[in-house]
Amino acid sequence: MRKLWKLYTKWEIADHERGLLFQRDNFVRVLMPGTHRLADPLGRMHVDKYDLTNPVFEHPIDEFLVKTHPELADHLTVVELGDREVGLAHVDGKLADVLAPATRTIFWKGLHKVRVHVQDVSDDFAVPREIVGLLGRALPLTRLAKAVELTHVSDGHVGLLLVDGVLERVLEPGAHAFWKWGRGLQVRHLDLRLQSLEVSGQEILSKDKVSLRLNLTAGFRVTDPERAFHAVPDFADFLYKELQFALREAVGTQTLDEILASKDELGQSIHRQVRARATEVGLEVSSVGVKDIILPGEMKTLLNQVVEAEKQAQANLIRRREETAATRSLHNTAKMLERSPTLLRLKELEALEKVTERIDKLTVFGGLDGVLHQLVKLGDGD
Repeated sequence: MRKLWKLYTKWEIADHERGLLFQRDNFVRVLMPGTHRLADPLGRMHVDKYDLTNPVFEHPIDEFLVKTHPELADHLTVVELGDREVGLAHVDGKLADVLAPATRTIFWKGLHKVRVHVQDVSDDFAVPREIVGLLGRALPLTRLAKAVELTHVSDGHVGLLLVDGVLERVLEPGAHAFWKWGRGLQVRHLDLRLQSLEVSGQEILSKDKVSLRLNLTAGFRVTDPERAFHAVPDFADFLYKELQFALREAVGTQTLDEILASKDELGQSIHRQVRARATEVGLEVSSVGVKDIILPGEMKTLLNQVVEAEKQAQANLIRRREETAATRSLHNTAKMLERSPTLLRLKELEALEKVTERIDKLTVFGGLDGVLHQLVKLGDGD
């Protein structure tokens, strides 16, 4: 009885398992759940068990098995991807994996419902927007970084998508993702908001050979990202040099007095010159202004002396004008008093009132007329 028992081998297959039966390494059949007692007197059979909770089927000779045993189609689903195809594997309605191009993946049937969406990335290699947010959950970070180029374009910016160094498209604000397989991807972000550029410490000779140091500021924005990308490698550096050249040309054709007298006009002149060149490369220069004009120490001293002399001359002129006006007023008053005795009498009374305000007692001799006559004599004596 013991020898008869050795003629058979028993295998237990659980409900969530499948078994592949091999005899002398040749596939025989799939073992379904249950107890299997098979005659194997020489011990040449073996069973490979698979847990169906993992829907992916992997075997050293899986390609040979699916191609030579059509009966496995009842148990397995084979997904073959071409060189320019990507597969999105959904298990029970949830994104579970991303299948790379030129790969084969085999899934078990039965426990899970597996659906694979195949995308041709020959021309359209953008990841569907509804999938972008699910990739981080479906793929480990290392695989995600190798498979997908993820980028987020902030508000007020655009992204320039470069494929193998060639500008492919302009990306609007938002989240974007692209399949990397078979191409080199790079995204450059451009700020479309108003920006400022400083051109500082420029040493320039004026027309009359005065050395000046000037600081310039300009406001600009990118209006045509594609043109800016194709026209210049660094549009900020390009604009800096254009402002520098325009500043030197404007200062070199004017004297110091002209520059100081029309600082605002200097900025407007530079603006007009730079604006056309900036438009050619997709930029808009909104404003240009000269912040500072710094003179050498000796020239600053001389200029201060000139200003001081001018102000002193203006003060003297104003003083003479006031003195002349006061003299003319006195002359006119004297003529009026001469022609009107009554007015003269009122002025005398006004003078007497001012005198009495400053003294405590007043003794009058000779009447009021005498007092007035004495006041007039005192005034003549002064």
